[in-house]
Amino acid sequence: MIKLVASDLDGTLLLHKAQSLPEEIFSLIRQLEELGIMFVAASGRQYPNMTKLFAPVASEISYISENGALAVDHGEVLYQDSFDRKLAGKIISAILEKKDAEFTCSAKDYHYLMPKTKRFHDHMLYEVKNECRFVNSMEEMTAPIMKLAVFEPAGLTEESVKYWMDRFGKECVVVTSGNEWIDFIPFGTNKAKGIREYQKRYHISPEECIAFGDEYNDIEMLKAVKYGFAMEHSKEGVRAATSYMTKQVEPVLEKLIRAKGKIEEVI
Repeated sequence: MIKLVASDLDGTLLLHKAQSLPEEIFSLIRQLEELGIMFVAASGRQYPNMTKLFAPVASEISYISENGALAVDHGEVLYQDSFDRKLAGKIISAILEKKDAEFTCSAKDYHYLMPKTKRFHDHMLYEVKNECRFVNSMEEMTAPIMKLAVFEPAGLTEESVKYWMDRFGKECVVVTSGNEWIDFIPFGTNKAKGIREYQKRYHISPEECIAFGDEYNDIEMLKAVKYGFAMEHSKEGVRAATSYMTKQVEPVLEKLIRAKGKIEEVI
């Protein structure tokens, strides 16, 4: 019997670079709740952005945000990781030096930004719709830092991924998060950490959990449950980490609801 469903957002529930969730997901979440199955949204996105995306059911679900750096359960913070400020400064300086690269610096309730272009400024405010604070230096970033991310507007390449991993991979986790983003997070921070916190809090075993994801930052989460589903368009390494695949999340949830949580009737 499934008791917990966790899903990534970008590339999983949000397909083709969509910035709004399909309406049907809200009904599915409510139906899962009626069956006693909790829904956890797990993303590299910031917590306030996620609550906006899930507005119709925002208070009814749980969250793992910033790639596992923050977990919030029905408004209650379960934990919040913090990034070493000296290392954060090194990463920010490296991003500012790299042509065209932009960064976000994550605090709990907003992102710190020093945009190089109006295009990135507008993208974060009006397309991604993040809560943002614009600063001129790191000294103005007074809140605890949870995560940093670099945005490569031309899209990630093997060369750019290797550049950031070679530069900072020995000091923190460096992981791709979508087609244009690379995240920098403290060692030990990932979405699986949040999943394990929810499993512990609600006495749920890995055998009672389903998770969906499409990127390398989802692999730990997919392995933290028995029923990990990689999206069909996922990279080979993500697909290799799971036993199941799907083109979309919603049909799997529909089957699970019809089966009243009995996973055997879904797979």
